[in-house]
Amino acid sequence: MNYLSQTLLFLTAAVVVVPLFRRLGLGAVLGYLIAGVIIGPWGLKLIGNVDAILHLSELGVILLLFVIGLELQPSRLWVLRRPVFGLGAAQVALSGLALGAAGMWLGLSWKAALVAGLGLAMSSTAFVLQTLAEREELTARHGRDAFAILLFQDLSVIPLLALLPLLTPIREVDNSNDLVDAARAIGTVLAVVIGGRHLLRPTFKIVARSGSRELFTAAALLVVIGNAALMEWAGLSMSLGAFLAGVLLADSEYRHELEANIEPFKGLLLGLFFMAVGMSANLGVVRHHPLGILAITLGLMLIKTLILIVVARISGANRDSAVKLGFAMAQGGEFAFVLFGVAEQFKILSSNLADVLVVAVTASMLLAPFLFIAYDKLLARMISKPAAPEFDAIQDDGRPVIIAGFGRFGQIVARVLATHHIPFTALEKSPQQVDFVRRFGNQLYYGDASRLDLLEAAGVGRARLFVLAIDDVEASIKTAELMRRHFPQVPVLARARNRFHAYKLLDAGVQTFYRETFGSSLDMARDVLVGLGFESAHARRIIRTFRKADLALLERQHAVYQDENLLIQTSQQAMEELKHLFETDAAAQENDSKN
Repeated sequence: MNYLSQTLLFLTAAVVVVPLFRRLGLGAVLGYLIAGVIIGPWGLKLIGNVDAILHLSELGVILLLFVIGLELQPSRLWVLRRPVFGLGAAQVALSGLALGAAGMWLGLSWKAALVAGLGLAMSSTAFVLQTLAEREELTARHGRDAFAILLFQDLSVIPLLALLPLLTPIREVDNSNDLVDAARAIGTVLAVVIGGRHLLRPTFKIVARSGSRELFTAAALLVVIGNAALMEWAGLSMSLGAFLAGVLLADSEYRHELEANIEPFKGLLLGLFFMAVGMSANLGVVRHHPLGILAITLGLMLIKTLILIVVARISGANRDSAVKLGFAMAQGGEFAFVLFGVAEQFKILSSNLADVLVVAVTASMLLAPFLFIAYDKLLARMISKPAAPEFDAIQDDGRPVIIAGFGRFGQIVARVLATHHIPFTALEKSPQQVDFVRRFGNQLYYGDASRLDLLEAAGVGRARLFVLAIDDVEASIKTAELMRRHFPQVPVLARARNRFHAYKLLDAGVQTFYRETFGSSLDMARDVLVGLGFESAHARRIIRTFRKADLALLERQHAVYQDENLLIQTSQQAMEELKHLFETDAAAQENDSKN
């Protein structure tokens, strides 16, 4: 079958099977897997060269990691360091030990059990992230924890592959190049990070000037695939290279356009990847060892689920989030195919054992979607909190002011407006806060201001001012970006919880913001000076000078706030400048008093 016929077959299978499975509530991933089984060597035998298709379809996983990286600014990635190396290390170590111990109990040598346990401890990056994205749960607690664990698993690929030559019974294996390989891997990562920081943005700026959307898409694909190829050459995970490229572009002005251009390729190639996994399932092994495959598959999923729930609960997740994390990552991962294949070459695993383990991993991927179905149908009501009420139907009364967030900050703004009979529309996302505030006779709507449809319903496009007083920093930034994209003509006055929040608001295009403790701190500082004997006018002048200098410092630091060394340097310079200003002011006052 030629490539055109194969492409037609893949598209037909996807278009027929996937919508059916979605309609049945089974999800697109399971639909792709079943479609692959049907057209593969163990189904209708319409496709033969599965390995080549599986290798090509890995581009889908690469593009998925690139898009995930685009959503993760370096500052957020730094915040994830604890779950990555805490949760991730705990999951891999505990799952590997438990599954390895089970293998030794079944009669495997300690070397074979160790490799099998660590390989089965991995989860499918493509399956987990795609399933959570479909369910819109990537930003939930269990979604963030899943991403952190998957990132650690990607980072652990090289140490695990490097472990195999040390375990092989083959005497002639040469380990003399291990240091060279390690240096090449580290050097490649550094080259990608340093080169990406200084070259990617200027490159896309030049491409964007051409005005060609096709050229921009080609450049995006070149960056992703080029980084993936570099990582593969260095012996690292291709997905890691694509992820780093996404992170390096996460703060750029091209982020949204890149995501929009890559999305269609990502979706199609991910679908092809899942179909290839379905095609690669060796059902002949299942026919010869049906009970053994079933026992290994169910044991693998049970052990990983229980360990993930325990680890998540210890880390502070609630019961609902912990169970969702366990169900999301219970399956085996695509890295197991690579690890078991290499282990077979080094004679650590027998050919028959490697085939059984690969089929068990594939079967776990096929069964994994049913865990979420079981959760939704059976467990959700028992362990989840009651669902939040539906958002209010918002009426557009043409009011001049929209207040997003009706906590302690937004309420003060609203009270001032109310005393002067200025109409406003207030939106608040917390149902508990809405119920509490309404008890005192306040009028507001229960709604999420970070949703475009609710902003449009509130009449934001015709408002004179938009007051952004949301307490949650991420929701505040998301709303600010939404306002900049869809309502750029409406002035935004925003609440900033701290300097970092102010920097992110500036990134989102908000020019007018108010740090919630800054003004009251300056008021107290002025009263402290007066209490120490300073004249009232002199104290006000000192505070006025400090306010002006601090705002100028904030604007300067906005350009370098992601570089800690430059941030410290600008702070020290600003302190010296402020001291000089005060000394000059004091000298001028002394001269005035003498004259």
